Amino acid sequence: MSAMMRQIMALFDEYQSKENAKHTLRAMRENARQGFWNGSRPPFGYKIVAAEMRGARTKKKIEPDPMQFETVRLIFRLARIGDGEGSMGVRQIAGYLNERGLRTQTGGRWGVGAVHELLTRTTYIGVHRFNVSGKRKATKKSPEDIVDVQVPPIIEKEEFDEVQAIMKSRAAQLKAPRFVNAPTLLGGVVFCADCGGAMTLRTSGKGEEYRYYTCCTAARQGKTGCRGRTVAMADLNELVVDHVERRLLEPSRLEEVLGGLLQRRQAHAGKEKDRIEELKRQAGDAEAKLTRLYEAIENGLAELDDPNLKGRIAELKRIRDAARADVERAEARDLNGAEITPETLVRFARLAREGLRRDDGTFRRSHVQKIVQRAEVGADQIVVRGSALRLFETLVASGGKCGVETAGIGVRSFVPRWLPGLNETANYEFSISLLPATPKPAKMRKRDRDRAEARRLAGEPKPSLRERAIALARELGTVRTRDFSAIGVPRCYLGRMCEEGLMIKVAYGRYRAAVREAA
Repeated sequence: MSAMMRQIMALFDEYQSKENAKHTLRAMRENARQGFWNGSRPPFGYKIVAAEMRGARTKKKIEPDPMQFETVRLIFRLARIGDGEGSMGVRQIAGYLNERGLRTQTGGRWGVGAVHELLTRTTYIGVHRFNVSGKRKATKKSPEDIVDVQVPPIIEKEEFDEVQAIMKSRAAQLKAPRFVNAPTLLGGVVFCADCGGAMTLRTSGKGEEYRYYTCCTAARQGKTGCRGRTVAMADLNELVVDHVERRLLEPSRLEEVLGGLLQRRQAHAGKEKDRIEELKRQAGDAEAKLTRLYEAIENGLAELDDPNLKGRIAELKRIRDAARADVERAEARDLNGAEITPETLVRFARLAREGLRRDDGTFRRSHVQKIVQRAEVGADQIVVRGSALRLFETLVASGGKCGVETAGIGVRSFVPRWLPGLNETANYEFSISLLPATPKPAKMRKRDRDRAEARRLAGEPKPSLRERAIALARELGTVRTRDFSAIGVPRCYLGRMCEEGLMIKVAYGRYRAAVREAA
């Protein structure tokens, strides 16, 4: 009887526990809908502040932490354009932060998981998602159970989306390393206008490499997937780069494309100066508190061996050093963020044009792909599209003056992010007339290639189809249709030759050569 009672009581306790959990979660979801913080440690770059009082309860919200949010911006910059060697992956970013002594909220070292979580978290663009998954099980909640909480953003949505696109393009399940590091100038940015599929370098069944951009959808699925598009690689490269040089990197066109960005950049300059002053004040306050603690130790008012005192000193040093580092980065951007005049645009455009080509006449792939983000090849034209913000950063990287190598561009650069408060990104677009592609060379047998090479070296003229057919008939005696097709003789021409008495048609599609003797 007692065992039965214990089981019944356990069932009631379990039921009551689930009811309490249900009501608690409902209250927390409602609290989140009203924009308040439910507790726990806030995301890196934010801090908890008191928002209002409701009775005896203090409602709290989160806001950017001046001591950390600059590090968040740094991480996104590194993922987007890097710090000298191209945009970085999560492992490289973690190493970069650890080498410079930047730590997580808990004072630990950065790892791949922490960096990836930060780069993919929508909280930094102003949308914190509450109740995404269960607490004890890695189970995703249904969309109706998730609450989006509006918080102050640290990163602009355009920059966040660009980082997500970069990370997605590098995913191992989507793109092989050989394509990421492809030698083709426009690899990864040129697409077929009919189906939207990428256009890549193709090879023949025998491994012979043809220098053509070909629609990969048509190559994989045949004409049912796409009608296909094939363009000579050298022609397309030259067309795109030539039009970028002559049309896009022309000062008046640049002023038209970048006008809105430059105006918004000037509007944010004042806010950046106020933030620098706030960081300096925080660094000064931390230094003053450290000085008072040292004086207390000297006067015997505090014991140096006190563990609480040691922890407080370490915390103040961290705050002071982090604030000073943020001030240095902000002042560096401000130093390089001088007013962009028409004369400056002319200089930037000239340096960018020079950066497109190497000394040997070839193109710099990384530089071209910074300017051209997408090129769609149609039947009679190419449409080139790109981001005005990326174009602006590339121009400044080409004409910058602080001596830092930027993001895959082999030219002098600047501190990467000039537009910290940008809320929109304009795009540019221009079209290029496309000439018909040169057809692929006809396949030749080795014997015919050797003969053609011998004639070329001897300076002999190329024989006509008639002469080639007669020579083949003399050599083989009995030949088939495909023997003539291999040297480019069409079927209709064989019929005319028969009528002239040069060849006699026999059964089963074979031709017996009866070349007349001299007459």
